[in-house]
Amino acid sequence: MIRRNDLLDDASPEGLEVYQLTSDPALPACHVYMEAQIFTPDSRYFLLQTGVRTHGSDHRDPRHQYFLCEVESGCLSPVTDEPGVTAPSICPLGHWVYYFVNESEPGSGRILLRRRRLDGSEKETLHVLDAPLPGTRFRVSNPYSLSTISPDGQRLAISCFLGDGVHASAPYGLLVFHLGTGEVDLVLHGPTWCNMHPQYSRSLRPEDAHNLLVQENHGSLSEPGGRVVRLAYGRGADIHLIRDDGLHLRNLPWGRMPRERATGHQCWRGQSPWVIGGIAIGSEAEMKAKNSPLGLMESLPVPYQGHEGGAEPEEGTIRNEITRSFREPHFNHFATDAEGTRLVSDFRPSWDPAAPVQDALWLMELGAPGHGKCHTYRHLLRPGSSWKPGAHVHPALSPDGRTVLFNSDETGETQAYLVRLP
Repeated sequence: MIRRNDLLDDASPEGLEVYQLTSDPALPACHVYMEAQIFTPDSRYFLLQTGVRTHGSDHRDPRHQYFLCEVESGCLSPVTDEPGVTAPSICPLGHWVYYFVNESEPGSGRILLRRRRLDGSEKETLHVLDAPLPGTRFRVSNPYSLSTISPDGQRLAISCFLGDGVHASAPYGLLVFHLGTGEVDLVLHGPTWCNMHPQYSRSLRPEDAHNLLVQENHGSLSEPGGRVVRLAYGRGADIHLIRDDGLHLRNLPWGRMPRERATGHQCWRGQSPWVIGGIAIGSEAEMKAKNSPLGLMESLPVPYQGHEGGAEPEEGTIRNEITRSFREPHFNHFATDAEGTRLVSDFRPSWDPAAPVQDALWLMELGAPGHGKCHTYRHLLRPGSSWKPGAHVHPALSPDGRTVLFNSDETGETQAYLVRLP
């Protein structure tokens, strides 16, 4: 744990502390994507990974491993010791970490669901998928690098590739594992569910415990082996809510409009039923040049009326642009605390490859749900990342809102960092 207050600048709040958690120049490291449930509920520990950069992992790379990091000391202790690990989730009580072991190829092999105590003991294999899913002809492979666990700790969801490696336009599917019974359900599938970002509601209300936030990318194309060769974000992306039994599909009223697109980054507002999504605002040309403003929209789900995004809002639809008071927003990846009162985001005003990268981390207070706007914007620091695909900043916020995680390759290789807020 290396003190890195040299990353602060004149605009940084007084009392901020910055630490670099990993430093091996030959070994990339980062925290898990900011929407993942990788903090313990008391905010004292979180999962960090080595042998991987910020987008996914290669199950053939033996260096990929998960560690438990203590916020106070930065001390790392190994949680996994087998190859092929991916998609971890810490259970709501903070006792177990669930993860997958990928030993699959399209049409063959197997995927294992395991859990382990956070101290690395008591490893259990809960489920092995090595045959077609019950009632289908689909074999699963290429699990998504993010899983999500229900707020009651009873179910775990992940998306996977369902193709055979031969036929084109193969589907991807959303799997829900029932942790108490060992059953697994395929609740959603199709060829354009290739970047699903599944996120269980964090709400403590029993009626919300089955809600999953998912993303569809209409117009995406994939190879027979499952590699996405064209990810249709922007005009192609829309966001939905679905129950984990595959019923009650709903829409989030953003994007798919001439001057508004969903950026493909969204999260729950803490433990509330509200959802915050990124939106790009501007002309087609501005969006293609990646120069359009990137704001944040807050909404409740609305009844499903087709894949229209915000193009035909229902009567009573709430579209609360929470960053409307920021003059030129360019908020890319973001996360909130458990109470839904604070939000952290990275910020990059220009994607022109010839322009110098002027990145930043911002912390803001959230207003009243549904109509309030963000306020008390605080510039934290400049991460100094190159913003190459494997070095995205991806800030995360601890449940108590006191610790920020981010990634940067400012040393030459992607590493993990921690900020203690004053």
